[in-house]
Amino acid sequence: QVQLVESGGGLVRPGGSLRLSCAASGYIFSAYSMDWYRQAPGKQRELIATITSGGSTMYANSVKGRFTISRDNAKKVVDLQMNSLRPEDTAVYYCHVFYTSRDLWGQGTQVTVSS
Repeated sequence: QVQLVESGGGLVRPGGSLRLSCAASGYIFSAYSMDWYRQAPGKQRELIATITSGGSTMYANSVKGRFTISRDNAKKVVDLQMNSLRPEDTAVYYCHVFYTSRDLWGQGTQVTVSS
């Protein structure tokens, strides 16, 4: 059974940093692209970062230059390093994989950026 479990969210002041982690299990992790999405209150869920099986990365313009996605295939973990956080980064952050024609999600982790 595929499982994605996020951790690392919390409350941080503007300009601060957080590192999110997503632990994956139940499938061949190294073979699949992994994504981070976020959903702010009253807004649609948006894709913010992708890392392919080969390690290529892509970012939404809203986070480019501030966030870094990485993966450790041996540990089956995908991380999101978030720097220079802004109040508008406040959202629930989700790990995602498109596996066997299905969108699979973790439970999400709350990130709140506030002074």
